[in-house]
Amino acid sequence: MLNGRRLAFIGGGNMAEAMLRGLLAANLAIPDDILVSDVREDRLAYLQETYRVLISVSNAEVASKAEIILLAVKPQIMGQVLDGLIDVVNREKLLISIAAGVTTAFIADRFSGPVRVIRVMPNTPALVLEAASALTGGSHATAEDLETAKRLFRAVGKVVVVEESLMDAITGLSGSGPAYIFLAIDALSDAGVKVGLPRDIAQLLSAQTVLGAARMVLETKKHPGELKDMVTSPGGTTIAGLHALERGGLRTTLINAVEAATLRSRELGQR
Repeated sequence: MLNGRRLAFIGGGNMAEAMLRGLLAANLAIPDDILVSDVREDRLAYLQETYRVLISVSNAEVASKAEIILLAVKPQIMGQVLDGLIDVVNREKLLISIAAGVTTAFIADRFSGPVRVIRVMPNTPALVLEAASALTGGSHATAEDLETAKRLFRAVGKVVVVEESLMDAITGLSGSGPAYIFLAIDALSDAGVKVGLPRDIAQLLSAQTVLGAARMVLETKKHPGELKDMVTSPGGTTIAGLHALERGGLRTTLINAVEAATLRSRELGQR
């Protein structure tokens, strides 16, 4: 539980909604302890009707009433949003940011006094409570602050704690990674259609195959290469398919994608 502390979401987009759903489902918070601000009044009306949370178009208003402030805005407008909170944020409040590429120092430096900042990189499977989130603490964050953030994000999936120097790499891998997997599922589905399967069956089989393979990695704790070898019999169908993937450079392409997204995250942090 939040132990009586109020939580303010600044930004009411998909990730904020995923967090709302997870926290309420896990009984870590009650609607009366959650406030949400957003520039879109229709979005606020939807969140209030769906989750019975408190809403406002004023970031400063919700921040002033909460002990924990979750910054769920795009990195490009983070500076503007923080400037609007200068008069209400102090050391008594915990700031948690999920903006890609925005460092804890960037956030802390916008305020005249010391502030407690946690930086988190979740991903969109939070919408189905299967997120992979990495978090790191700023210079004034306490061990208790880290535990608070871990409890919040465990409500929507798995959590790891890392050094801040690794956060751009986290963004490139798990932050952007769902898009890579969606593309793979789409491609597998197209392949199924090409070899004669109906589209709905091809998509279901593709998605379930990815889900099942991921669960095998997590639950068996075996190396993916070992699990791959379990499926691959001499002269069989799987090795023929794997050969085609290697010939097409799938492994190199995925590595390049993670690297490109990591570099872009660093660029966002330098703005």
